[in-house]
Amino acid sequence: MAKKALITGITGQDGYYLAEFLHEKGYEIYGLVRRSSQNIEQRLGKLSEYVHVEHGDLTDSLSLRDILGRVQPDEIYNLAAQSHVAWSFKTPESTFDITGAGCLRLLEAMRQTSPHSRFYQASSSEMFGQVQEVPQTEKTPFHPRSPYGVAKVAAYWATVNYREGYNLFTCNGILFNHESERRGEEFVTRKISIGVARIKLGLQDKLLLGNLEAKRDWGYAPEYVRAMWLMLQQNEPDDYVIATGETHSVREFCEIAFAHVGLDYRDFVVEDPQFYRPAEVNLLIGDATKARQKLGWKPETTFRQLVERMVEADLENQKRLLRNSGETPRPR
Repeated sequence: MAKKALITGITGQDGYYLAEFLHEKGYEIYGLVRRSSQNIEQRLGKLSEYVHVEHGDLTDSLSLRDILGRVQPDEIYNLAAQSHVAWSFKTPESTFDITGAGCLRLLEAMRQTSPHSRFYQASSSEMFGQVQEVPQTEKTPFHPRSPYGVAKVAAYWATVNYREGYNLFTCNGILFNHESERRGEEFVTRKISIGVARIKLGLQDKLLLGNLEAKRDWGYAPEYVRAMWLMLQQNEPDDYVIATGETHSVREFCEIAFAHVGLDYRDFVVEDPQFYRPAEVNLLIGDATKARQKLGWKPETTFRQLVERMVEADLENQKRLLRNSGETPRPR
């Protein structure tokens, strides 16, 4: 009999890759989607062929208890969140309600209706914020620097609390930045790859960005969802840092992205203070030794490969949009 997995945030980057990964392993997949979400089938794409859509909301406990009670999933992956850090400064209350309290509601629903389930919480390197040590490990103290980071810390400790207090199988994956061709267009890496494609095709002249010196540990999303699954296959629940162990600046990302299409980023990138955060996180770099040793997980895709893959995908996307519109590109 096939295992059942429930994924919240299934229409996002990680949700898509995780559903694809679990489908290949023979899982029966359920995706939690808000009833107010638009164009669900379009957002799911080919996933809609095999994902059972369940309408519910992390801000509504009754819907969560109903779904978990009926589905009785073997594994629950909580990937849903208001996940844009900059936006969390503008909407701190709703960010905490969805990202922080939403995790607590899901854990409580699991405790009441499906305590045999194994639970994965998508924790974040943003919890480290103003880092207390370099690199960051599972033992590094948290010092979040955004409402998003604060909400993720609350969800992290709720997950630990339900493991220790109720003996439930709950895990935190402290994932550092992970990107792909499916990254949301509001995130800086995808903003860069789309900008590069549009500038190369003569569709825009400048790319406005925030702090170019911010440094992150960037990996490839499809590899990171495998780590999520591995955590729930262990004999004992635990928390793991998932990272490449390398750090690169936004400036480096721009340099490689523009160079890939034969351009110099300095001719097009403008650092604009309107994109600065009220409290910046300047350096994140993870130590995934524990995941390597206990899960047998390690990253495979290099930083350059990641950047170039994203640029190539957006070049093709922009060319397709041009063909469909009948416009003629003016490549540089």
